[in-house]
Amino acid sequence: MKFLLIAGVSLLSLAMAAPALADDDARIEELEARLAQLEATNRQLLEVLAAQGLLPQANAPAAPVMPHHPAPAPADAPMHTASHDHHAQQSAHGARHGDDFHQNLVGVSPEYGYQILDHAEGVNTRALTILNAIENGDLDRRVTLSGNVTALGDYQESNSNTKFGWLMRHPTSANQIGETVSEFIVHSAQLAVTGRITDNITLYSEMLYDPEQSFGSGTLTDLNRNQIQLRRAFVLFGNLSERPWYAAIGKMDTPFGLNDTVSPFTNSTSWHAFAGLATGGMVGYSNNGLHVRAMAIQGGSQFRAHNAPVEDTNVPSRVNNFAVDVNYTAALSEGRTVLAGASYTEATAYCQAYPVFHFNPCDDSNPGWAVYARADLGRLELLGEYASTTDDWAGTASPVPIYSAFEAVAPNAFTLGGRYWFDLQSSEDFALSFEFSRFVSGDDGAPWEKQDQWVLGGSYFISPSVNLFGELIRTEGWVPLNFLSGGNLPTGESWSESDASTNVLAVGVQASF
Repeated sequence: MKFLLIAGVSLLSLAMAAPALADDDARIEELEARLAQLEATNRQLLEVLAAQGLLPQANAPAAPVMPHHPAPAPADAPMHTASHDHHAQQSAHGARHGDDFHQNLVGVSPEYGYQILDHAEGVNTRALTILNAIENGDLDRRVTLSGNVTALGDYQESNSNTKFGWLMRHPTSANQIGETVSEFIVHSAQLAVTGRITDNITLYSEMLYDPEQSFGSGTLTDLNRNQIQLRRAFVLFGNLSERPWYAAIGKMDTPFGLNDTVSPFTNSTSWHAFAGLATGGMVGYSNNGLHVRAMAIQGGSQFRAHNAPVEDTNVPSRVNNFAVDVNYTAALSEGRTVLAGASYTEATAYCQAYPVFHFNPCDDSNPGWAVYARADLGRLELLGEYASTTDDWAGTASPVPIYSAFEAVAPNAFTLGGRYWFDLQSSEDFALSFEFSRFVSGDDGAPWEKQDQWVLGGSYFISPSVNLFGELIRTEGWVPLNFLSGGNLPTGESWSESDASTNVLAVGVQASF
């Protein structure tokens, strides 16, 4: 910078001398005198800079550069999807560039983009996903841009007018009329920024467009349902290559349960019932297969699955909730693994009295607990999960006389699923899956007793970040959370329907960069 300044002064001096350049000997002599004076001034400036130690020495070491991340270890198996750690090859992306980390300002990492934006797997471990990507060299740029679009076509049939139980779109008559519906639609679109401020500080923010699962009013083409929201944003402190501890502050998924699915697109009812999203602060520990997380969660009604009353209101003005999760991954032979874990939260969303409505205040918190397991047995994957509240949910009982026999229950959900990978065009790029999940939200025989979901799925990865999928889905029971036990109809009766069933054929593509 100092040399540029000196050069600028020299050029300015020459420009000022330009009018004197003529064939007149006196003016030539004058120009020569000015040049001599300028050279003397430059020598004086260099002497001053050298005396102050601001000039580089001939034998001085080069300026330090941020070290590259360690070279990744070879993978145990080929990668068929970026969302599965147990098959994913650890990328050599960082090693290929070979440039100074400071000079690689903006880039993309498609495999990382798919994994961080996937709605089906790794849904509440995004902080660990980022830290693993840093350690593997997938985030070798100051800023990594990620994007995802899930485009969908589906056909649905219901045996009850306007009551469609598939929860990948909100079950509302504003968007589903009659007994058959069909659509070609953008189910969701996301844009994320992962910024590495230093080796130990990373920021993450994610924008989401999801008209089918938005709480906005109106139809799918109403502007209220076509808004873009900041879905997640947090600052992450940590670097697993230096220490096993990490911390995060912001809006993020809460550490409760597994909430993953083996289905290529449709989330389980466990996810719909208990997957949390809230503001708060989290600390974590990951080392030698052990992963421990604890999060202080803002009170009041949070974005998903948490409601801790603050002086009998839903105002989130106090940190009065928390969640803790502990899991361990045991290594078996030939790269196979088994993960088992358990979670607890001080306040789930199931605390309101009759009539139930999203985000309404509660009198008391209703804690929850979960246990889960996942096995990677090579080509075969299995998962199971169970979650429940510790106390009965008051809103699952109704004061309407015809429902007097139905007592309040503790809501619970469970999921069982399996998936098997085949070789189609490359190693393990095609999978078939089957999953069953159930949400219990009422006493035996109540119209709002439960909702079951079966999903048979097929998934083909034409690249690690592009998934073509198809699913056959059946749901039994129609139990929307709002007014599940009644309160919105003049008679007080519930609009839930235990005999309602929905059959769905869905095809789509999930593509990321």
